[in-house]
This record gives sequence, structure tokens and C-alpha cells, in this order.
Amino acid sequence: MDFGIICGEATLAQSTGGRVRLVEFAAIASRRAHIGSARGWSGCLPRIAVVCAAFIAAIAVLIAAAWHPIAYADGGASARNQAAAAALGDSGATPQAHAQRILRVLADRHTNSWVRYWQARADCQAVPDAHAAAPLDRVLLALTAAICAQLDARLGVNPAAYSPRGEERTVGLLVNEPDAAAGYTLFTRQDNNVVFLIDHLGRVAHSWHTPDQGSHAKLLDNGSLLVNSSPGIVEFDPRGEIIRQYEIDGHHHDFLKMPNGNVLLLALARKTREEAIAAGANPEFVHEDGLYYDYLLEAHTTSASGGEIVWEWSAWDHLVQDFDPSKPNYGAVAEHPELIDLNFLLETISRHRPGSPLDWLHANSVDYNPELDQIMVSARNFSELWIIDHSADIEEARGHSGGNSGMGGDLLYRWGNPRAYGHGTLADQRLFWQHQTHWIPLGLPGGGNILLFNNGWEFAGDERFYSSVDELALPADGYRRAPNSPYPPLTPEWTYPAETPADFYAPILSGAQRLPNGNTLIVDGPAGTIFQATRDGRIVWKYVAPLHARAHLRQGERARPGPRARTFPTPYGDPVSLLANSVYRAYWYPPDYPGLQALDLAPGAYIEDIPDNIRHTARATLAAAAAGDFGEPLAQADGFGIYLDENADEDKRRLLYIKRPCADEGEKVRFFLHITPSDAIDLPANRHEHGFINLDFIFEGDEVKELDDLCIAMAALPRYRIERIRTGELRGKVIQLWQAEIELGE
Repeated sequence: MDFGIICGEATLAQSTGGRVRLVEFAAIASRRAHIGSARGWSGCLPRIAVVCAAFIAAIAVLIAAAWHPIAYADGGASARNQAAAAALGDSGATPQAHAQRILRVLADRHTNSWVRYWQARADCQAVPDAHAAAPLDRVLLALTAAICAQLDARLGVNPAAYSPRGEERTVGLLVNEPDAAAGYTLFTRQDNNVVFLIDHLGRVAHSWHTPDQGSHAKLLDNGSLLVNSSPGIVEFDPRGEIIRQYEIDGHHHDFLKMPNGNVLLLALARKTREEAIAAGANPEFVHEDGLYYDYLLEAHTTSASGGEIVWEWSAWDHLVQDFDPSKPNYGAVAEHPELIDLNFLLETISRHRPGSPLDWLHANSVDYNPELDQIMVSARNFSELWIIDHSADIEEARGHSGGNSGMGGDLLYRWGNPRAYGHGTLADQRLFWQHQTHWIPLGLPGGGNILLFNNGWEFAGDERFYSSVDELALPADGYRRAPNSPYPPLTPEWTYPAETPADFYAPILSGAQRLPNGNTLIVDGPAGTIFQATRDGRIVWKYVAPLHARAHLRQGERARPGPRARTFPTPYGDPVSLLANSVYRAYWYPPDYPGLQALDLAPGAYIEDIPDNIRHTARATLAAAAAGDFGEPLAQADGFGIYLDENADEDKRRLLYIKRPCADEGEKVRFFLHITPSDAIDLPANRHEHGFINLDFIFEGDEVKELDDLCIAMAALPRYRIERIRTGELRGKVIQLWQAEIELGE
């Protein structure tokens, strides 16, 4: 070992008192130590003894840190909720905390290497900034820095790409720092028929295949799933079986399951031009087909497809207008903030959308507060949130008295745009086509406050051109306001914008949710991006949906605008486009959430690694598959044949062909395909003992091609190593007609 080098670096570190130089010493020593020259023994022995003693002590401390983790009386809640509690990357963390967490990451064999790299990287970046007054702590930091210098080699990753396969990471989990709340995130691509539940490492923990496309889904306490699909609301049990369907004419955007088991949802109705004018609308701005308005329905189910409406509220019952004194609802708008101005926005909407019936309110979210027995509605076009009294019965909700408030179905509170009730100008407007307005549940940081996604887009000329997530503290004395003033508060209590506001702009879709550790889950809908932000605005978890229509994006690929995607101009650069991986909403659930206990949550593959369906294949390729020109089948039984094309083009990532005689006329053919990667945690053998409820892909309809009395499905297999393939045919939801499990052992 070249003691001269070590002594020289140690002397330099001591003479300068520099923590950075001591870190450099450890890194250099780890690289340049070797068997050989004895140069530098003389005059250096005292220093060698000190260094050796420090190394032994440091190793002891490292071992102690690894075997005796930092204890918290609340099981770790303090560490999660307090910035000073040794979070990864926190410059206030102790050297022992940095070393402990890095060792844990190195010892973890159940997590993908690139994820472990990101976890350790946060601590390694904080090491040079950690405060170490004691000499032993300084040595400990030096040793930690030496480990960090070899982190990429120890974990076998490409530090330029943070991926074990060397691709640029563009989709899936991109950031996962220790300050992130570890739980499960539920999402789907907008208008998709697969709902994914991923764990905090980005792995698929469960998925549901829905019969129709939906915008978003919610997991219930009992493990059932409510999906907002095209015909209405569909409820699935934990096995994926449909329990019931709610088909309501005009249902749109949002829904929720109430504590009493009823379903509350938004719906849309239309008034003719004549009806709108008779109510006091300005005829100049009413479309010939009339206008649409929103109402609420509370449905109590009595069967799988039947039920009754037990409560409803209609915006049309609570109007005011100051246009025509000969018509009903006439009054001074500014004197009736509890009512909805019928003529507000009619001119604006008719000018911007002259060829369409008026979508007057465009409500896009609904929430229920069981403690207050009140409902919150987001009226997007008005750029307002409204609160109404749910305790009023059906008849009272149509009028202006009754219920706990004594106001019937009138607005108890409204916020966001005082122009809508005659008490402000554009300068007073705070909301701009907001989404997901809701109360933060009690028990969470900010419980009882209102949280919402403030999009920043509006009718041309009134845009803000950046987005934010805003938290409102409601007035302590209820919903009172000063005379001739807007409803308080004047400004949010907390807001998340990007450091440069223009960098965060989601004109449509999107949402937010407060998490137990104080983070906020934020959905940038048009960009298909879900992330967690801390109270001080740091992004500590980030996931980009790797979905592109029915295909999956791979690492290195990026979502593009869809064929009919909307584009939103901005004054400061490129326009914002609605990408093909757009996400309407996402929901986060803690590991102890009761609804998760009913699900089979074995960690699976990453979505970006799941193979695509091939929907458009040349007829020549189909003919080759039907003829079996790809060698002997991997498996064959009961008319099935499964083939693997090892000679496929690289871009196709090898092709798997499944064929069987077509079913009788009118009988649906549905193939399934499930893949287990070689480097993933093996799925339990009984994962699908009740039928295949968590599938990577189902092939049906146009995806099953017919040729010479054969039904053929094709899938492009991923490039990663595959341990086994499960495939076969389904009938109905979970009844398997035939199944093959093929061990590839690549």
C-alpha cells in the first residue's frame, strides 16, 4: 500500500481543516491503495496508527448503524413528517443516518438496481454537505464518500442512465427519494380499459380490465373498484367480477361512494332554447339547441343493475338573472351570491363556441363531507367551487329553505371568481378552470381545508398560463363574508407552483391529494405525470405513465400527442399538448388501507416492460403464423398452438403467436397473456387460483385475427430476459378454457 499517498492526503486534510479534502482523501485512498511500495513508512507511523484506529472505529460505527437503526417512538412517523428527522438527502441528517441508509440500499436484493441507485444517490449527494464536527464523524463521512464513489460499480448500473439495461429513463418511476410516502398509486390512461395499481417502486401490484373505456377509478374500503366508464359507473369486486352498474343518462366526470353505501355522481341535462329564454337568459347568446346544465344524483342500489334516486340537486333550481324583469329569477346578482347568475358566461361561451350548444357550467368534480353533511362541486366554466347542504331533503334541495343551513339547496359558499356574483374583477379571480376540488380528510395535515388543482387555463383572454395546487383554509366563523365583499380567504394558505411557474402548466384534466406525511400527490394530466411534492415544493417521487393508446412506452421513448389531441397555446414558448399517455386523475393509498387487504398484491412487472398488443399485422405475417412456419410450437393442446418467432425484426422484440380454431358464430374469442421477467420477484403459484384477474394483456375483438378458420393473436415480447409465459383462452370474465405455462428460463 502506498502510505506516502495516504499520509500526504491526510496531512493536507489536517492542515486545511477541510471536510471536502477529507472526503477526497477517502475516495483517492480507495482507488489508489495497492500492494507494493513501502515508501513513506518513516515519520508517518503515528499518523498510520491514528488512521487505522479511526478506520476500525468507523467500521464499528457502520456495523452498529446497520444493526441498530434509528428508533422513533411513533414507528417512524416523526421521521416522515419532520424535515429535520434524518430524511434522505437532508443536509441536517447525521453521518450515521447517511451511512445506515446507504448500507441498507446496498444490502437490498429485492429491488431493481436503478431504484436502489436513486435511493442511495440522494444520501451520497448530501454527504459533502453533512455537518460533522467530531473527528470520528468526519472519518465516517470519508468512508461513506468512498462507498459513494464506487456506487455505480457496486450496483451494476449505468450512472448516466440510471438503468440496468442502459436506456435513458423516460417513463415509469423516475424519482423515488426517501421523503416520498411509500404506498400504492391507482391510475389509468384517460379513455383506457386497463386500471393499474402500482407500488412505490413503480411495479404493477394489481390491475383490472374493464369492459369499456374509463377516465378514472377509485378503490373502496372493501377492495371493490369503482370505474367511471362510458355507460356509467361500474363496480368490480376484488376478483375483477362486475358487481353492479350504474347507468345514468348524462353521467359525466366524477362520482364517489358515500359512507351509507350510496353513489353520488354528476350528471348533465339540457334545456331547450325556449326554456332557457323563459328562465331569463339573454336570447342573443342562447344556441338554437339550448344549453346544458349540471345536477347531482344520489343513487341507492337494490340489485346489480337497479336502484332508486334518493336525493338530487339541480343548478337550474337556484338561478338569478338581472336581464329581464318580466321573467322568473329576476334580481340583483350582487345581492344574491347564494344563487347562480344564468347570464354569466353566456356571451363568452357563445363567442368562443358558436357552433355548439352551451356547456354552461361544466362541473368536473364532486366531494362529500360526512362531518358537515355538505357537498362540494367544482363548476369549471365559472372557475368556482360551490358548497351546498346535503341535509336538505329532495324537496328542500329544490328550494331556498330547509336543511341544517336553513338555505335549502342554495349555495352556502363559493370561491374562486367573485366576478360570477358581482363582487370582483379579473384581478380578484383566483381559480382558472380548476379540477378535483375536495376537503382534505380530517387526520391528515391540513385536515378540513380545501385542496384543488388550479389549471390556469380559461377562455381566451383570461388565461393565467401556469398551474398550481392550492390549499384553502375556510373561515373559522363559517361561510360568512363581509358586506359587498367576496367570500374569504383572499389568498390560499399554501400553494405549489413550479420554481418557474411557466414550467408547470396543465390546462385540463389533473388533480391533487394530501398524503399522511404532508406531501401532496399531484397529477399533471396532459403530460401523464404523477408526482409527490413536499411542503417546501421539492419533488420526491415522480412517475410518467408508460401508456400510449393500447401500446406501452419503453425506456427511451416519450409520449407524443394523439391523433386528435388538443393543443393549448402559451405566450412564452411551445404550446402544451394533450399527450397520448394523459391521465385524468390518480389516487394514492397507504399500505394499511383496508381495500388493499382484499387484493393479491404480489409485485409484478413494470408497465414499460409489459409487451404490446400488435393490432395491425400484414396478412403475409398472419399466413405465416397460421402455417406454423416458425418451427415447433412451444405448447400445443386442444387445437391451441403457441409459437415464438426468434427471427423477428429487432424492432418487434420477437413475436409470440397464439392460434386455435375459431369459436362458433357469436362466441367471443379472448386470449390472455402473462409474462414473468427473469429478474423480477417470482409471482406466487396461487396468484390466479380464482381465475386470471390480474392480466398483462387480453386479446379480443379486432385484436384476434381470423384466417383459414383459425383465430390468431400476436404480441411483441420485450427485450428483457423472460422466465415464463402463461397464456390461454378466457370465456366470460375469469373462466379459463385452456392454459399453458411455458418455462423459457432465458
